[in-house]
Amino acid sequence: MEAPADALPGIPTPATVVQHLISPAEPAIARVVKSEVCTAGRKAAGFVRHVELDVSGTPIAGKFRAGQSFGVVPPGLNEKGKPHKLRLYSIASPTAGEDGQGNILATTVKRTIDEDWKDHRLFLGVCSNYLCDLHEGDEVMITGPAGKRFVLPENLAAHDYVLFATGTGIAPFRAMIGDLLAAGMPSRVTLIMGTPYATDLLYDDYFRARADEHDNFTYLTAVSRERQDDTDERLYVQDRLRTHADDLTPMLESDRTLVYVCGIAGMEIGIFREMATMLRGPALGQYLTIDESVSANPAAWERKMIPRQIKPTKRMFLEVY
Repeated sequence: MEAPADALPGIPTPATVVQHLISPAEPAIARVVKSEVCTAGRKAAGFVRHVELDVSGTPIAGKFRAGQSFGVVPPGLNEKGKPHKLRLYSIASPTAGEDGQGNILATTVKRTIDEDWKDHRLFLGVCSNYLCDLHEGDEVMITGPAGKRFVLPENLAAHDYVLFATGTGIAPFRAMIGDLLAAGMPSRVTLIMGTPYATDLLYDDYFRARADEHDNFTYLTAVSRERQDDTDERLYVQDRLRTHADDLTPMLESDRTLVYVCGIAGMEIGIFREMATMLRGPALGQYLTIDESVSANPAAWERKMIPRQIKPTKRMFLEVY
């Protein structure tokens, strides 16, 4: 008889999830119950809102899990006269929801405001701006839930966690931290949040307060265009592996630890390079399977090498976009 995954060193037992209870062909109606700015400062470079939806009475109520996504179907037609396609958004709520009953689901939405470099016209993201414009009581068409890998394992206490986020990639980690708190924070957890400016940090007060309350929860920020309070350097998320090597090296060497990475595509290769510098042999092999042709020079690693030459193991979880 094959042993359960959690009985094997470091290999997590996947959590049981359900998916696609609401299809795009027949979306369900949710209602906005809260929408508020969630950046650390009003002068942040981007506009990011925490939006809560009442999904009670829909098939998704009580069925979503921290780390999953849900779909939003924006109203109206595109430039070709066809209905807009759904967009997926990470769930920022713990598995029990904002209300503890699985009826209030939250997400983290950044307005998309850009310029088309070809004809220098302003471009506004369809769904992100639609969600940010909504007010309490407004209706939203939703689908989901979606996703089965980027979730915490079934046995939370069997593992420790190192979480890397940039931008709205913090959303699933707010959800996961909520689940771990509900379980009594049974594990060591380090959350590393990266932004260009300190004013862009999302849910900063929330994470600082939780870190003050729980000795086994560490919250670190990495600000790339400003010097931080604890160092004269400007940091990216992977740099925290170096500045806090005394704590993070033994944590990553342990066969209990799982690594989750969520945010802008490209952040993962910097993390892989730094891990290859700080870890050796079997310790690194717990997270990455590396082809011999590139193993000698991690500094030269490029994102295009993933996953053929640099392949994450079952203890490394990626959600980049």
